[in-house]
Amino acid sequence: MNKPRLALVIGILCVSVFPLMIKMELAPGLISAFYRMAIALVLILPYAWYTKQLGMPSTKILLLTALSGILFGSDVAVWNIAILESTATQASLLANLSPVWVGVATFLFLTNKPTKNFWIGTLISLLGMVALVGFEVFVSLSFDIGFVCGILSGVFYSAYLLISKEVLAKISIVTFMTYSLMASSIFLGIISWVWDEPFGGFSTTGWMMLSLQAVVCQLLAWLMVSYALQYMRTTRVSLAMLSQALLTAFLAWIFLNETITLQMILGGIVLLFGIRVTFYNKPITIKRLLKKEPLVSKGAIDPVV
Repeated sequence: MNKPRLALVIGILCVSVFPLMIKMELAPGLISAFYRMAIALVLILPYAWYTKQLGMPSTKILLLTALSGILFGSDVAVWNIAILESTATQASLLANLSPVWVGVATFLFLTNKPTKNFWIGTLISLLGMVALVGFEVFVSLSFDIGFVCGILSGVFYSAYLLISKEVLAKISIVTFMTYSLMASSIFLGIISWVWDEPFGGFSTTGWMMLSLQAVVCQLLAWLMVSYALQYMRTTRVSLAMLSQALLTAFLAWIFLNETITLQMILGGIVLLFGIRVTFYNKPITIKRLLKKEPLVSKGAIDPVV
């Protein structure tokens, strides 16, 4: 296994264990998000200063970086709440709908529109989401806070991807992470203070979990994924990241004794398959699917979504 692929595997593993840490309920979801960003900032700031990567970018890039940090912080905060209010499995699968929301935003705001396959895949993914959550929820419109926050997590993350993609073309990864973490920490700190969240009083295990979230699930995970993105196709990395939801479900079943029903399994498979279809470049036919042709043809340019 080459270095970029190994880095991607490590990154996926680091992200996959995050819902299990949150599910231990050692700290509220919102304050956990704050400390994940703040501790990571404290750790990366000396390195950024030592390597002289704290240069002030242009006003436009700085504002976009700050917006990226706020969006990512919001994504983590609502994902934490979704995990606590539902299950690690459901929250992870719903958050992984982000490629769908990226495509919708691309259609609405960018000139390079999604392909027909994207809309087919979107329809399949939405059907999978309905099956995953339960048809009765949609019939009665009884959406709970866990479901709503899971959807919002994917929406916030898709907006983060669209903006950060432009910013990372202008500044280094370390510079981007440092300034975005600053924005995330300030934003989540203010929100936590307004909501009267506890900034202390946690057990030793609680502080240890908060630190591990920052080191493993924030710094290590996203440094590894960013490294992989430098050498691998964006589509392959995006598809590989979808395995995080399945790995989280498996770990939650083992360590948290979460019940995984046949309906959830089938719904999750349909959801992930739908997202897979959105990355398919060629016109989709039953014959091609049965032949299991490559998702993206060799030498092709990465699609937008």
